[in-house]
Amino acid sequence: MAGGRARVSVSILDADHSNMAYAIRRAEREGADRFHIDVMDGHFVPNLTFGPKMIEGIRPRTELPLDAHLMISDPLQFVDEFLDAGCDSVTFHVEVDPAQIEPTLRKIRAAGRAPGLAVKPKTPLTALEPYRGLFDIVLVMTVEPGFGGQSFMKDVAAEKIPAARQYLGHKPVEGEIQVDGGVNRESAEFVGGLGVDILIVGSVLWIKGRNMGREIRLVRALADEGYQYRLNDGKPPIPRDAMVTFAQLPKHLAWAFMAEIEKGGIPVIPLRGTGQFNPDGVRDYDLLVPASAEALATERHAADRERHLAEAARWREAYIAEFGVKPPETLRPMPDGSRRGPATASQAPESPSP
Repeated sequence: MAGGRARVSVSILDADHSNMAYAIRRAEREGADRFHIDVMDGHFVPNLTFGPKMIEGIRPRTELPLDAHLMISDPLQFVDEFLDAGCDSVTFHVEVDPAQIEPTLRKIRAAGRAPGLAVKPKTPLTALEPYRGLFDIVLVMTVEPGFGGQSFMKDVAAEKIPAARQYLGHKPVEGEIQVDGGVNRESAEFVGGLGVDILIVGSVLWIKGRNMGREIRLVRALADEGYQYRLNDGKPPIPRDAMVTFAQLPKHLAWAFMAEIEKGGIPVIPLRGTGQFNPDGVRDYDLLVPASAEALATERHAADRERHLAEAARWREAYIAEFGVKPPETLRPMPDGSRRGPATASQAPESPSP
């Protein structure tokens, strides 16, 4: 798993199409964070590429996320096929027939995938406004869509990438700004300093003799360096995948608090972690939030956390008064050294662990 903040999505447009399975395995081995699949219909853009069958063939070859970028005129007609093929996110262009945009976004969301909207270089970001809240990805095109290997449009990136964040207010943590077109080691630091989340890198990775792994590492590191010195006061960015414990609560309260936090767009992972054993014999659950969202979670939910902790103390007292204290759930040791199943009262310690 990559450290740092930036992530590299490897575009397969210029990969060896005669041996795509090998290309996928190679890119994954070299450190790709995900795969970007450009779908072109020869109508919306003057090129023909992949269809859902290609994605269906790739899906069993990797567990990394697959991002489909539909450069097609009729996304509503075909989106179900791409969802069925196994895409983790589907992004299409805001320049298509407006009547198709909202229903397509809703279909993607209903399927449990991340919906996204892409904007061509000449399209203003204000075109996204009518669909605010319906998409989780803004894909900023820094070349004219259709062919790989074009030159990076620095002015477009500078204008659109910082402004795109305002359209992802409903997803303060998981919303993504992606940049596609001419991204390489020369442009990575610049777009990282604009706050981009996902850098889509294509043609430079597939040049014969090029060290793909080194290129991916350089792009990520340079993007993080740009972010560090332009947006983060010289401090290294918080790793995207780092999690911290925000609260430790009995299960029934942990689930309720998790729902409150996630309602505001901050993801939570509940784990049976290091918290105390409760009088019912069950350990507290740790509620983990992304380290990058810890300050936001504290700002929004510090008072709620204190309320839940006080409620937990009252619940423990009431439980002891009514039922006493049960032995903690443990895993009983087996002859082979493994540990299986919750212990019975006779097998568990006589009193809860501190």
